Amino acid sequence: MAQSRAHRKMSLGPGFWPVTIALTIVNVAISYVIAVFPFEQLVPIVGAPADQIDTLFRFMSVIGNAIFVYVLGYLVYFAIVWRWRPSDGPDAIGVQVHDVPKLEFWWTVVPSIIVAIIAIFSVRIWAGMQNTPGDVLTMEAIGHQFKFEFRYPKMKNSVYDSMHVPVDTPVTLNVTSADVLHSFWSPSLRIKADMVPGLVQTLRFTPEHIGKYAIICTEFCGTQHANMAAALYVDSQQAFGAWLSAQARQQGQASAPVALGSGQAAAGQALFGQKCSTCHSIGPFNQKIVGPGLGHLFNDPAHPALVTGEKASPAAISHILISGYQGPIGVMPNRQANALSNQDIANLVAYLTSLSQKKQR
Repeated sequence: MAQSRAHRKMSLGPGFWPVTIALTIVNVAISYVIAVFPFEQLVPIVGAPADQIDTLFRFMSVIGNAIFVYVLGYLVYFAIVWRWRPSDGPDAIGVQVHDVPKLEFWWTVVPSIIVAIIAIFSVRIWAGMQNTPGDVLTMEAIGHQFKFEFRYPKMKNSVYDSMHVPVDTPVTLNVTSADVLHSFWSPSLRIKADMVPGLVQTLRFTPEHIGKYAIICTEFCGTQHANMAAALYVDSQQAFGAWLSAQARQQGQASAPVALGSGQAAAGQALFGQKCSTCHSIGPFNQKIVGPGLGHLFNDPAHPALVTGEKASPAAISHILISGYQGPIGVMPNRQANALSNQDIANLVAYLTSLSQKKQR
């Protein structure tokens, strides 16, 4: 004889539906604020695809808000309604709810649909960034401890901590790293990519608004990580052309030999405080901050040679300031990274030479 089992109707507690209506009102109100709040006034949009990414962000925020409101609301409601009371026995257990196929069906289907929508939306934006045709400017961004290097086509030398792009021009940006893990993030572009040694990642965007915007490293990369930032300049077509011409002139001047005899120690001391003191002291070689101490370059008996192995001389010091250094002791940025002119190099050499002369007296 077949047996049937009747499911006992479960009560969700007094006031469940009024609470649900209240939570729905709260959810709709917050979702409306998320949908219409002018985020672009707080973090300006440079151009495409930032607007699409903002739309995706708003959609995900609305979904996340609904989950937060209902889960937290019901958690508080059920904790109050079904709390333990003194009249309950010591072995009392809560209401056991199971075998509800309709509930299990919907809590599986609805999240699956939401995840699928987010996945489709995200992949379409990412595919557009990777496959946008008609790129006009292709350039590179390279992370260093602790600077951003930017390379432009047909430009002999790199530009550091300053990225210029022309407005209304599709840009392809290839990002990588020269040493450790870094990250390229421009909040106004709404794009971010890890800068990994040996790996090149591609970002594509089209700047549409002239102005100055931030570029930030969001991957902890060493002691000076907090200072690793750059500026993104979106220029008019004419201003960008003028900037390229100015860079060419500056790089042409930088290729001229450095007149070390024109160096002034006082000017070099001021420049050392601005450019060098973060990594170097004016103590002996072993008095290290990030790099070695530079106060005894010409007369330190423990270190008769420079880090390059050359005997200390104004010309050898000048060579390190111009070309930089990379070896077991660390990385010394070159003149472009430190934005040093020929006169700056001459002044620094004069100052470092004067420090050793003072020690001999």
